[in-house]
Amino acid sequence: MDIVNDGQTLVLSGDFDARSTAPVRTAIYDRLEGRDEDVVVDLTEVAAIDLTALRLLAAASIAASHQGHHLTLRGCGPAVRRMLHLSRLIRVVEVERAAWSA
Repeated sequence: MDIVNDGQTLVLSGDFDARSTAPVRTAIYDRLEGRDEDVVVDLTEVAAIDLTALRLLAAASIAASHQGHHLTLRGCGPAVRRMLHLSRLIRVVEVERAAWSA
């Protein structure tokens, strides 16, 4: 799992699973602490995701909400969206809608 801090966006790439949740958790909560801005987590380059990783994103979304911020997921591919729906965590996280080209 690679994590790149790009302004208010955290760009993740690779496999996002239980083994990589600790560094992602640290990166997200570091972004939320002491800042008055929302956080975007870009999952465009995430090849695979598991339930543990989704639970981390849901918990971070709730924590951001309690602090008056938003955590938005960007670039959710079909596999990520499927896991969000199967786990019913789609109700907890905010997913950015993809722009359709004309």
